Amino acid sequence: MEGHSTYQPKGKLAQWFESRLPIVGLIHSSAVAYPVPKNLNYMWTFGAILTFMLVVQIVSGVVLAMHYVAYAPVAFARVEHIMRDVSYGWLIRYIHANGASMFFIAVYIHIFRGMYYGSYKAPREVLWILGVIIYLLMMATGFMGYVLPWGQMSFWGATVITNLFSAIPVVGPVVVEWLWGGYSVGDPTLNRFFSLHYLLPFMIAGVVGLHIWALHHVGQNNPDGIDVKNVAKDTVPFTPYATIKDIFGMVVFIIFFSWFIFYIPNYLGHSDNYIPANPLSTPAHIVPEWYYLPFYAILRSIPDKLGGVVAMFAAIAILAFLPWLDTSKVRSAKYRPLFKQFFWIFAIVAVGLGYLGAMPAEGGYVIASRILTAYYFIHFLIILPVLGIVERPKPLPASIAEAVLAKGAKGGAAVVTGASAPETRG
Repeated sequence: MEGHSTYQPKGKLAQWFESRLPIVGLIHSSAVAYPVPKNLNYMWTFGAILTFMLVVQIVSGVVLAMHYVAYAPVAFARVEHIMRDVSYGWLIRYIHANGASMFFIAVYIHIFRGMYYGSYKAPREVLWILGVIIYLLMMATGFMGYVLPWGQMSFWGATVITNLFSAIPVVGPVVVEWLWGGYSVGDPTLNRFFSLHYLLPFMIAGVVGLHIWALHHVGQNNPDGIDVKNVAKDTVPFTPYATIKDIFGMVVFIIFFSWFIFYIPNYLGHSDNYIPANPLSTPAHIVPEWYYLPFYAILRSIPDKLGGVVAMFAAIAILAFLPWLDTSKVRSAKYRPLFKQFFWIFAIVAVGLGYLGAMPAEGGYVIASRILTAYYFIHFLIILPVLGIVERPKPLPASIAEAVLAKGAKGGAAVVTGASAPETRG
């Protein structure tokens, strides 16, 4: 599915440069002539949105790093300095803080879209695994960034999460001591987290490059989950068809993003993080950022510390094995009626775990967390393998072009029926 560039430089200087470093031709073949399935919908715009958000986070993070000091006694005050004294510092910080949440909103939609339409199936297994690696790096980056304001929730969140590694047999205490840079969360911990928080986004950018490379090599999936049979009939050039959709999707997403920045900038944060870190005062309820809550609920649902850590990391790692756990040959949920029902049940379970992760670890909340955690793993380990055997999918269209024409004919029939309805009633 790799696009073949038709770019021909006209000027002598351009021809000389292109013959030695064909970067313009590469851009042309990847972002202009690259063929994409003609039935893509707006769910496919989130790849471009995520790339845009990564750039926003890196640029805003670099600017914030110019004014931040990773020294525990003054870290909280430096954040307040950025907010109050640096020109437009409040805007840059709110862009960066809310940008992390926007990044995760977009990546969760991207992941669930891939699960719904079977974008993890052959030949896209490596593409999917690279996506899971990006997700893991995002989680690590977000956690370390949450520690930097050095408020109460930053300090105690770092204390709780890093302590989890002590459950690892033999090497656990050594790992925790290395993460802390001592025997408790303090200034060395803040320095390490700041360094890693600055480094990891560039690692993410590198893996994103591999992700895009893999995508362009195997070609994009589509809502019908059908392979491209005829490039001329089944595909359209990336520009202008896909770029117009991507630009529109980004504009809508930026409006949504801006609403948080200018109207409710602290809505997705925690009020305790506006209190300076105090090792002698523990918050009533220690909770991570909202995008970690489902896995935090899984962690707390297991009564054994090591078991909870294993379950939490297994809940993320199991995503990488999805291409082999789902045994069905049909990709898209459009043609899998049973899978579609179980997919939406799974989505509700994931949201439910997020809610329970924000609740106190007591009484009915713990019981509910255990039930939903059990279902989470049952979905991957039992339901998906069995569905591939017992489910009877709907017939697939012969080609993408046929699916598009059938949809157009159906839409046209609906319009005609709607137009003639008043005459019938008359």
